[in-house]
Amino acid sequence: MKNIFFLAITFIFMSFGVLGGNLKTEKILISGNCEMCKETIELNAMIKGVKKADWNIKTHYLTVSYDSLKVTKLSIEKSIAKSGYDTPDVKASNEAYQKLPKCCQYKR
Repeated sequence: MKNIFFLAITFIFMSFGVLGGNLKTEKILISGNCEMCKETIELNAMIKGVKKADWNIKTHYLTVSYDSLKVTKLSIEKSIAKSGYDTPDVKASNEAYQKLPKCCQYKR
């Protein structure tokens, strides 16, 4: 019974990256306007290796937690930029930006 408990606890810690120390949490400034922006930004941030993504409409900061052995901050920003949103390190193409709904087109 103790072995099962130990394995369960180990699995939980590994799932959150606690034991490996690979889990990073970063804040990325991303302009946007509304709930649709929030949905799009968070969806596009959730690439393989990302554990959690939460974009705050008021502050415009995306808080993202990810496994640094599987993904980089830059690859997350590239994925978000492909959806039309500029990030500090990657600017969205004009074409991607123009495809955003009018209510989501932020001041560039």
